[in-house]
Amino acid sequence: MTFGQPTGPPASASRVRELLTLLQDAGHTDFRDARGPMGFTQRQAGGKFTRDEADEFIERLERAAHGESGPPPPTRATRPSAAERALQDVSSELLAAELQRRGWVVFEP
Repeated sequence: MTFGQPTGPPASASRVRELLTLLQDAGHTDFRDARGPMGFTQRQAGGKFTRDEADEFIERLERAAHGESGPPPPTRATRPSAAERALQDVSSELLAAELQRRGWVVFEP
């Protein structure tokens, strides 16, 4: 499979229109506007969905419209940057001292 390609048959035009209508009812103007809150990929923000993806998002929006919470939206795991990984090994005291040296006010929680 090619990187970034959908993994299933495309959603029908009527299902995509239904999804757009539900998104608009939820307060979004279009797929791009809903990208962050809905967790859409770049492809999905362009209105391209597989049949399963469209069904899942439609079901989620219908549950939300009826006040049902359902499972939380998917989250993407992010890798820590090299700087973040390096800071994990530094003691709290050393970090606080460096921040104070830079002019920050530091106190324990």
